[in-house]
Amino acid sequence: MKLKILKFLTVSLLTLIVLSPELVVLSVVWEQHMQLVETRDFMYENNSSIASSQNAPTMIFQKKSEKYTQDLVGIKIFDANFLKSQLFLIQLYKYKIISFFKWFFLLFPICLGILIFLYDRYLVYRATVFQRQVDILEKLWHESIEQ
Repeated sequence: MKLKILKFLTVSLLTLIVLSPELVVLSVVWEQHMQLVETRDFMYENNSSIASSQNAPTMIFQKKSEKYTQDLVGIKIFDANFLKSQLFLIQLYKYKIISFFKWFFLLFPICLGILIFLYDRYLVYRATVFQRQVDILEKLWHESIEQ
């Protein structure tokens, strides 16, 4: 039963080691894709604002509504810049956490494989030391019987 579990864990670990670089590449590609989508949305917003600025009456109405919203923002307890800075910090920490998990999933299987290999070598070493001790004790026992 232990041998089956050990084989299953070995195959799982090797599969994870083989697939971990692909997962990292996939995450990098996904990150680039999300940046491209954000850039495309930003360009779309700018183009729509340019097209709407060609209408003069709507532009006057927009300026008055912006002034009104600025007055409302001044009345609010929380400043908009404070909220923007907090959102920026949240996004920064989110990026750092994602980066940490990316490296963790890349390096953890490799380190786990190395640890299992070293532990196996240690067990072999302990078995040889134990066998030497048994051989020495057998020799001493045979010598004591012969005397």
